[in-house]
Amino acid sequence: MWMEKLFFGVLRVLTPLGPRYVNPSFVQRLYLLWIFRNFQTLPIKVLSLRQQRRIDRICAQHGFVAVLELHELDILGTLEQRPPLESESLPSRRPNQGVSSVMGHFAGDAQQGS
Repeated sequence: MWMEKLFFGVLRVLTPLGPRYVNPSFVQRLYLLWIFRNFQTLPIKVLSLRQQRRIDRICAQHGFVAVLELHELDILGTLEQRPPLESESLPSRRPNQGVSSVMGHFAGDAQQGS
């Protein structure tokens, strides 16, 4: 198991667009096995700044690869790289006019019934 990961393993990075896979070099695989030695999945926030920069370099150097057969894939580890959602960046939603008119109609019926 460890030997397959060491020679053929890939790093899975969870992005907002879905999982992406990086095929690192042998030495980089060894480093990633050390990082993910106790956990299969790690959020990016728990890594040190040095580890984050090194993983960024691995992703930039090798880029993401297409994975054709997931069942034969040896995953070194999974890095959760989801940006936090900020309430200010989300667009404001306008109420649906159909719902507002129906709710107003029910509110009027409720007031007549009392």
